[in-house]
Amino acid sequence: MFKNMAQMMQQAQQMQEKMQNIQTELENAEHQGVAGGGMVTVRVMGKNDVKQLDIDPSLMKVEEKQVLEDLVVAAVNDALSKAQTHLEEQTQQAMGGLPLPPGFKLPF
Repeated sequence: MFKNMAQMMQQAQQMQEKMQNIQTELENAEHQGVAGGGMVTVRVMGKNDVKQLDIDPSLMKVEEKQVLEDLVVAAVNDALSKAQTHLEEQTQQAMGGLPLPPGFKLPF
């Protein structure tokens, strides 16, 4: 029994180390979101911090204000969605391919 317990503790420690490494990698990962056929691009870091926003100069007109706002929101959401997908893929890989329950959100 003690041998199994020690083995389980070792596996738990290895899993914890793996998750810490994945979390660090995910925090440093960049994801790019695009909207308007590339007229607006956003780069976010893995912790959902917006790093860069690029806007095509043709959208810098007063009459394009609403379009620009919509495209920025779409590009940010695209980048955040890619970051979340990357997080889920890396976590599943670390967990040996066990699928996450539907709707399960990770704390990092």
